[in-house]
Amino acid sequence: MTLVKFFYDGNILNGFSVKGHSTENCDDENGKLVCSAISSAVYLVANTVTEIIGDTADIKVEDALMVLRVDKPSDKTKALLKGFKLHIEELSVQYSNLIKVYSEV
Repeated sequence: MTLVKFFYDGNILNGFSVKGHSTENCDDENGKLVCSAISSAVYLVANTVTEIIGDTADIKVEDALMVLRVDKPSDKTKALLKGFKLHIEELSVQYSNLIKVYSEV
């Protein structure tokens, strides 16, 4: 299961943690697709925040883990993070057995 935690500074969404794999085993095609969708979205957000928008982010990447936090998110980054959260929440509705979403304030 993939665990996605969203971080807030007060009421401002400023980051996320994505941990784990969505696959149940090596033959789990749905899990592989969900894992790929999540990974692609995570890297899109991280690269857009740092390389396109130009905000500074603390990013940690390990096997089956990415953590991104932006101390002072610009309005563009705030919108991107909200869009990413919506995307992940919708995936979790469709694949509730593979993704769990929660928030940390």
